[in-house]
Amino acid sequence: MTEKESGSVLQFAPFQSAVDEGFWHRLSSLKLNKFGIDESPIPITGFYTPCTNSRVSNHLSLIAESLPPEQSEQSSVTTNVGNRNRCSVPGILYNTNTFEGFHALNKQGLLKAEAQKVWDDIHSGKAEEDCAVLSRFLLISFADLKKWSFHYWFAFPALVLDPPVTLVDLRPASQWLSLEEAESLSAACNEWRSSRVTTDVPFFLVSIASNSRTTIKHLKEWTSYQQDGNKFLFGFYDPCHLLTNPGWPLRNFLALIGSRWNLEKVCFFCYRENRGFADLSLSLIGEALLSVSQGFLEHKNNICSGWKDTQHVPNAVGWEFNRGKKVPRCISLAQSMDPKRLAISAADLNLKLMRWRALPSLNLNILSATKCLLLGAGTLGCQVARMLMAWGFRKITLLDSGKVAMSNPLRQSLYTLEDCLNGGNFKAIAAVKSLKRIFPAVEAEGVVMGIPMPGHPVPSQEEDSVLQDCRRLQVLIDSHDAIFLLTDTRESRWLPTLLCANSNKIAITAALGFDSFLVMRHGAGPISTINDFKAEDMITLAAEMGNFSLIDGDREPRLGCYFCNDVVAPVDSTANRTLDQQCTVTRPGLAPIASALAVELLVGILHHPHGICAKAEFANSTDSGSTEQPLGILPHQVRGSLSQFSQMTLVGHASNSCTACCTTVVSEYQKRGMDFVLQAINHPTYLEDLTGLTELMKSASSFQLDWDNEMDDDDCIEI
Repeated sequence: MTEKESGSVLQFAPFQSAVDEGFWHRLSSLKLNKFGIDESPIPITGFYTPCTNSRVSNHLSLIAESLPPEQSEQSSVTTNVGNRNRCSVPGILYNTNTFEGFHALNKQGLLKAEAQKVWDDIHSGKAEEDCAVLSRFLLISFADLKKWSFHYWFAFPALVLDPPVTLVDLRPASQWLSLEEAESLSAACNEWRSSRVTTDVPFFLVSIASNSRTTIKHLKEWTSYQQDGNKFLFGFYDPCHLLTNPGWPLRNFLALIGSRWNLEKVCFFCYRENRGFADLSLSLIGEALLSVSQGFLEHKNNICSGWKDTQHVPNAVGWEFNRGKKVPRCISLAQSMDPKRLAISAADLNLKLMRWRALPSLNLNILSATKCLLLGAGTLGCQVARMLMAWGFRKITLLDSGKVAMSNPLRQSLYTLEDCLNGGNFKAIAAVKSLKRIFPAVEAEGVVMGIPMPGHPVPSQEEDSVLQDCRRLQVLIDSHDAIFLLTDTRESRWLPTLLCANSNKIAITAALGFDSFLVMRHGAGPISTINDFKAEDMITLAAEMGNFSLIDGDREPRLGCYFCNDVVAPVDSTANRTLDQQCTVTRPGLAPIASALAVELLVGILHHPHGICAKAEFANSTDSGSTEQPLGILPHQVRGSLSQFSQMTLVGHASNSCTACCTTVVSEYQKRGMDFVLQAINHPTYLEDLTGLTELMKSASSFQLDWDNEMDDDDCIEI
């Protein structure tokens, strides 16, 4: 019986995979923020180490760092060279957009393509320079980001050796070698593993001299090594723990040895460890015989010799088994994820999907960083807060002095019956609690405070308290980027409008009638250089708000505010009113419509190159420039009527006599501060006198119509 006939077929223990949750989280982030619908293959990196436990094999693992870094991480990513616990293995990822696409992938074709790479690297000599390419892997996946479930399948391409390799002998290394040789080999392996240069090099050459001295070298040094006459071993980091089988990486290593170096008899060394050091009782040394089939030798009329034929790629195997079957795996992270993190991911999903096709320029960072102040936490305030969160705004402050009444929960979506009991909770506080229940990641704050109003005089003993509220409101407006005016009365919008004009803040008004609504954005403040702002403050503001310009480059007329069309100062609108006049009686569908439009206006402003100074745009206008804006036109005012189911966009330019935003009023406020505000509150006609409206009304009342002098007496009717 010959030596070949006495052996058995060499069996290899398959590679096993392990995927860290961080890998799936990063893949999800890259899919949403970078890759989009692109299904191009993605180069990734797997990591493994030699077996370290006599009962458990080590896996090829994927971690977050296996994937390309995100843009924010480019500068902080470090290389993995020299990490003894992470031997790198190059891989490729095919992540499909649909579950059907995942199943439709040509799996055998993909596996053969990766085997072709291994074959090419062997014959080009690349595998000797960078031996990690011998253990390539393939991963196909589908990420269901709505359910946080991931379908995936690994393949570890291995060239089929035909005929199979014959195993002559396989024993623990400690039984194969003499005591001196074992000690020398162990010391050499420990030195190889402790060197930062070679610790993660998984394939190597072992030479044992006649004096038992062992040296370990790179594969590229084979030519010089084979002539020294020493005992020779082909070593590799073996992830397998079995004493009866070598691990999967040996398959392609033998293909290299047989085709590149034309050897038929091979002694291989399966290197394994115990507590970080070489363990020769766990490590294996085996002897194998390589041969080539007769049919293969006759290929191309014997011109090629076996594995030397670079054009004939051997068959490949390597798809990972799942519980004994060749089927994909599926993992769901939804149950194990922190609910807050899951909520954030789910909330951002719609917005990030919008960027895939419809709005590639959508800037989610500016939305999440913008601080919004909502003045009023009633029907409009509740709806605006919900819309803001849906758009990705995360910093919301609600200001209101009222309490939740029994009539509120049906129309005001943030309140429930429990908020009405025992006299009712403060709306601002209850609304914030509700927002955090809906979305725990929101940074919401409630402020219980009334807004001082002109036409509502205050007794002298209450002046200090009112002025304190005025100052507090000023601080709140200065510390936020966008202010929504959502209060019930006209006069309660005056002071916020003035403060926004003074600080050049984005201000958006939403007002309701019974079946009509008005939504408008206020224009920029009248003073282009804000005296209260330092230069560095202006730079910071510009950076936070997308480099908005404070002056319209086209010198367009400044857009008006909520009060610019008034010819009288705001006065007390609640005194001597019936119940229906005191309450905001509106059709229930009106508030959600107006609130949604108000938030859409803010998103449009934040994405417009001119920001707060953007001029009014109209549909089908030749000079609106709307075709350049992915979100569409940016109007000044939107007025709608439910009775007519109609909506129209209007523009109103700033009035030089406006009681809230004209240069005269803003300048007077900057000079006198809160004394000016107090006078406006206590003296209703003061603002009219200051802005010239009093004189305007006198002129209008003295105006006489010039009737047609040629009118005949017969054309007159006696009454």
